Amino acid sequence: MSKAHLQPKIFACSNSKVLGEKIADAYGEDLGNVITSTYSDGEFQPSYEESIRGKRIFIIASTNPGPENLMELLLMLDAAKRASARHITAVIPYFGWARQDRKDKPRVPIAAKLVAKMLETAGATRIITMDLHADQIQGFFEKPVDHLYASTIFLPYLESLNLDNLTIASPDMGGSKRAYAYSRGLESDVVICYKQRKKANIISHMELIGDVTGKNVVLVDDMVDTAGTLTRAADLMMERGALSVRAICTHPLLSGDAYKRVEASKLEELIVTDSIPLTQKSPKIKVLSCANLFADVMHRVHQNKSISSKFII
Repeated sequence: MSKAHLQPKIFACSNSKVLGEKIADAYGEDLGNVITSTYSDGEFQPSYEESIRGKRIFIIASTNPGPENLMELLLMLDAAKRASARHITAVIPYFGWARQDRKDKPRVPIAAKLVAKMLETAGATRIITMDLHADQIQGFFEKPVDHLYASTIFLPYLESLNLDNLTIASPDMGGSKRAYAYSRGLESDVVICYKQRKKANIISHMELIGDVTGKNVVLVDDMVDTAGTLTRAADLMMERGALSVRAICTHPLLSGDAYKRVEASKLEELIVTDSIPLTQKSPKIKVLSCANLFADVMHRVHQNKSISSKFII
């Protein structure tokens, strides 16, 4: 079998085309050719414009809302399955719909489980993703899941800042495990914010557990959506005597007035990855690319090598 035949093919959905090109470049391959035809009513049809029969293929797509991002990935998976691809790996830098990972009140769906089943039914034989909102989502899949951590990107950056009196903070109780993991890597203290919500995305009350006086604080979370929790936590910590407050959030959803809130807040900077493309530029937002991380793991998966070194946290 020729070396060319053994080489994988890398494709990207529309929403992740820029990141897909970066990953393909880091991998050392060209991004595959996909054409999407759109009907006048909005229905669309992706088409692989090259043979993928018997190939291992990687399809790169974050599934952040709207629903067309997830739908496009499902269609791409189905097309690859019907085109007789040998292995079909869905590379999902941001796994959307993950906040619905359990029934927190009666008569609601568990969307994360539904999405997992849809991906498998469509044809995914493996999933590679990063910083899931809840670790247990891996258990919703019957196929192998490689769950990567953006700490491999963020920790070197934080160490390069050489901050004195560094303290890691979680903006809510649910992120305390992540904050403690970062604190172990950086040998720093930890503080936690306790918040109460009126409803989704609206905070009624927030308190700080721990002392931040004279500290350089780094808030750690898996995503930033409206930035309400993050900016309120930053302002609270500055009021309590912090020297500076930065935030690390893997997935920059940044919906609604998020950009305005970040600009108006006491945050020194918001550090994110390019798992989701930014819709605006901001001097306070620094983007660290996850392309090399995914390209390296894709290499290892293709060559059946261990990827455990990528699980820092």
